[in-house]
Formats: sequence, C-alpha cells, structure tokens
Amino acid sequence: MPTLNAASSVPEKSIAVLPFENLSANQETAFFTDGVQDEILSDLAKVADLKVISRTSVMQYKTPRARNLREIGRQLGVAHVLEGSVQRVGNRIRLNAQLIDARTDAHLWAQTYDRELADVFAIQSEIAKTIADQLQAQISPREEAALDVQPTGDLTAYDLYLRATQIERSRASSIGSGGAEEAKREVGLLTEAIQHDPDFLPAICLLAQTHLYLYWMNVDQPAAHLEQAKKTLDAAVRLQPNAGEVHLMKGILYYWGARDYAPALAELALARRRLPNDIRVLFFTAMIERRQGNWGESTRHLEQAVALDPCNIAIIAELCGANYFVLQRYADAIKKVDSALAWKPLDFGLEYVRAYLDFGSKADLRRWTELVASKAAENADPKDVVVARVDLALKRRDYRAAGEALAAHAAAEIDDNGFFTPNEWRQAIIARGLGNNARANAALIAARKRVVATLEKQPEDAKTLMVLGQVDAALGRKENALREAQRAVELLPVAKDSVNGYHLLFRLAGIYAQTKETDRALDLLERELPQPYGLSYGSLKLDETWDPLRGHPRFEKLVATLAPKA
Repeated sequence: MPTLNAASSVPEKSIAVLPFENLSANQETAFFTDGVQDEILSDLAKVADLKVISRTSVMQYKTPRARNLREIGRQLGVAHVLEGSVQRVGNRIRLNAQLIDARTDAHLWAQTYDRELADVFAIQSEIAKTIADQLQAQISPREEAALDVQPTGDLTAYDLYLRATQIERSRASSIGSGGAEEAKREVGLLTEAIQHDPDFLPAICLLAQTHLYLYWMNVDQPAAHLEQAKKTLDAAVRLQPNAGEVHLMKGILYYWGARDYAPALAELALARRRLPNDIRVLFFTAMIERRQGNWGESTRHLEQAVALDPCNIAIIAELCGANYFVLQRYADAIKKVDSALAWKPLDFGLEYVRAYLDFGSKADLRRWTELVASKAAENADPKDVVVARVDLALKRRDYRAAGEALAAHAAAEIDDNGFFTPNEWRQAIIARGLGNNARANAALIAARKRVVATLEKQPEDAKTLMVLGQVDAALGRKENALREAQRAVELLPVAKDSVNGYHLLFRLAGIYAQTKETDRALDLLERELPQPYGLSYGSLKLDETWDPLRGHPRFEKLVATLAPKA
C-alpha cells in the first residue's frame, strides 16, 4: 500500500471510513452494508474542513482479518478511521460504529443504533455529524443542510441504486476493457430505481453520467445516449438545480457531450464547493485541462485526486501512463507505479502501464514480453491480453505471432484509443508482413467497407475519418488518403482537443510517411515532437509506421534527441 513519508504530513481533520462488517444472515445483502458505509463516507465528504479518503481506496481493507489501524492510517494518510458493522433483519437495522485515532489506536467514540430500516438515512446523517463534531470540523449552514437530505424514501429504489453503484465503482476504478457492457447493466438498474422514485436525485445523476459514458465511448447508438443523458439531467435540474451532483453532471455534459471546456470547468468549480472531497470533480477537471493542453494544472489535479484516493489504480494509471508519460517524467511514473504494484501485484492493467513506460522511455520490450506470458495475463480480460500480445508482436515484426494472437480472439474488436479500427486492419498488416499481398488487400477492402459504414452514421467523426485515410494509404489510394487525413485534422485540431488533436496529427505524419511524402512527414514531426504529447522514443524507434523514414538523416536525428541519456 502507499505509505506517507512523515507522520507530520497527515492532517488532523482526516478520516477513512473503512468497510463495515455485514452481520446479516443473508449475505446477499452485503451491498446494503456497503451502501451504509458509503452514505456515511459521502456525507463526511461534503464537509470542506475534512479530508475524506474515497471509497475505492478504503475498499482495499474489506477483509475479515484483524486490521492494523495504525498501518492503515499511514497507508491512506489519515489521522482517524471509522469502522463498524451492520445487521439487517426484516424491517429493522442494527448498526454499530466506532471512531479510532489511527496514530494511537485510542477509541474516541462508539455508538450502537437499533432502529427501523426506514431510519437508515437518519442514522447515517447522525453518525456523520457526530464524527465531524469529534474531529472539531467546521460545518457551514449549507453543508449541514446537505447532511440532512434524505436521498430517497423508497428502499426498493435504494437497493437498486446500490447494486448499480457497485457496478459503476468496479468499472471506474479498473484498467482495461469491458466497461460498456457493465454500463448497460447500470442503466437498467438505475432506470428501474427511478421508476420507483422519480425524485431520487443521486440515481438520476448517475444515470445521466452512465449515458454520457456510453456516448463518449461510442457505444451502440451514441446520439441516443447523449439525448437520454440530456433528458435525465433536465429532470435533475428541475429537482435540485444547485446540488453539487447536478453541477458535476452538467460539467461532464459540456465536456463529453460538446467538448465545450470553459462552461464545463465553471460547472466543475461550482460542484467542488459542494463536493470538496469528490475525486470525480478533480478527475474531470484534470481531463479537461489535458484536452486544453494545460498539462501542469491537469497533473496537479490528478495528484490531488490520488491523495484522496491513493489505491485507485485507474487514476494512478492516468497520472503515470498519460500525464507523467507525456511530460517525460518517467522516473516519477515508474516510482508511483512500482509502489502501486507492491500492494496490487498481478494486476494486468497496472503491469501493462509499467511495461509501456519502459517501452516509451527506453524502447525496452523485456517487461512487456514477460507480462504477456505471466500469471497476471492468465487472470486478465482476454481482450486486454490480446491487445498487448498483438501490439508487442508487431513492434517486433513477428507477424506470425501477431496473427496467432489475433486469431485467438478474432470475435472482438481491439480498442485503439477510441479510434474505430476494424480487426481487418491488423489482419492486413500481418498478411502484408508475411508477404501475402492478396490476402492483405482483401482484408483492407473489408476494413474500408466497415469504416465507410461507420462514417455514414457519423460523417463528421474525425477519428474514424483518419482511420479511413490510413486504410486508403495502405491500399495505395494516396490522394484519397491525404484528403481524408487532412480533413480529420481540420475537424478536430489541437486547439479543440489537445489529446486527440495530437493523435490525429501523428497519424497524419504516418500517412505522409506511408505515401512517400517524406519531407511533409519530417516537417510535421520536427514541428510537433517538442510539444507535450509528442511521440515517445519507443514509438519512433520501434513502431512500424515509421519504417519508411528509417535511415533518413533528419529522422534519425529526431530519434536521437529522444534517446535516453546515459
């Protein structure tokens, strides 16, 4: 687990709400116990005078073993912990909670509540207020009013919501594929919850966020998900226009729904006043700043998010695998990922980030090679493993191994940073590498048909248009390829989206290289490589895209400028 270097850096008014023990005879109601803990955590997180560790990190301690509270406090960077138990029998609930000073193991407060199940929200609010008082935290009138809000009076709706939040948190805190199917399950549960209670604001906001996620990930009919998100958010605005969750969802809508960054950041700033410990606010702020090319502020906000959620590997991956990587802060990234792997061993996604750091900084594929044959790969999502195996084989020009890896999971498309890249594209690269040009051309034609069909539905989608340019370049349709790629860059320039804008620019450079527009490729690389989000040393050194440029003095000079220093 992450460990702070000095006890003096731990804020006095800081707390981690550890998972409560489920004492109910029906162990299937464990999600209810998690919900009780989470509501107390969420209430405390609304108090700006407190530092409250996010749920993802405290769930690491959901274990029947005896807890070392001093060690947990050090690992999470808090002075206090709250733990307890929940027993649900029929329409009654028995809840025990105790506050402990993690530095001394001293018990500061304890209470047992034995009440009607319908009183569960009142109990949670009472506990949160008592804990804040014990920690001598100042609570503003607005914060106190927020602690008294009962999210729903319908326990059936609440149960459905809790089931959905379990899925959402698992999806949001992991690295890899599979998020779309889980998100669809969330939509079903949340829709049913809202049918039971149309005024259930947290469920309404989470439903809007899930539809926005499906739109952003280009799932099924993206436009339909965006429309549903807008309708759902309109309902939330009518209920509580100034709620922190509503401002947060409006910020996400501006960001994911329109790439309209200024109003998105304004809404997130309003959300943070009401949700001071909510890492989603920090995370989306960082993601928007990244799109704006403001890498310094983006990194600062991600670091703040990691401080509140030190065991969230998805955020650690964003900080290390994206921000630190782009800023070439490889040593910082490696240190943070290695620290995470010490308490999260055999996590394939995290191991992949670590291997990619070696690839990017040193063009070193040894760790990557070990990973795809490791125990971590045996327990990972097969789609994530096939991505790692195919890409590794292509970097080595081992086309036979790439073909075998792709064939083993041919039914699923491989994610390509949000670009719709049909499997036929990789099949064509592999066939061409093996010298089977007829098979390569057939695969390219099949890929082109699928990309064109996608573009017919979304003609202004820059990323899909760029893929069409890549396919046409491989087919020898040079003029088409150049026109399509240049149009893609115009549709989504760096000024509008720093992340995807640079992805598109470097794919344009690759098309220039593939179509023998060597000077144009080198001009673009020389101009853009010094910018944040420039290509890594490993990419220039090993990616097949740049093979047509190898040996050219200007290209070799670029590679040398990124080479690791002795």
